[in-house]
Amino acid sequence: QVQLVESGGGLVQAGGSLRLSCAASGITFSIMYVGWYRQAPGKQRELVARIDRGGSTNSADSVKGRFTISRDNGKNAVYLRMNSLKPEDTAVYYCNAGGTRNSPGAYWGQGTQVTVSS
Repeated sequence: QVQLVESGGGLVQAGGSLRLSCAASGITFSIMYVGWYRQAPGKQRELVARIDRGGSTNSADSVKGRFTISRDNGKNAVYLRMNSLKPEDTAVYYCNAGGTRNSPGAYWGQGTQVTVSS
């Protein structure tokens, strides 16, 4: 049974930082695309950042230079380091695995809320 579990969300002031974690069981992150997506109220879910099997990453223009995705193969975990947070980063953040460069995979976590106050 595949399970993705996110943690690390919370309430932070603008300009602050958070680190999200996604731990997996039942699948191996090192052999697949793993990404972070987010969904704000009334908006569509969007890609934030993704890491591929080789460790290459890509991210949305809106978070470039502020957010960094990384992977720990030993812990089978993926992280999203978020710096210089803005109120518009407020959303539920989801971990996703098993997709391609251009589309999400079938495996989703339950989501973790990130709220940035102004």
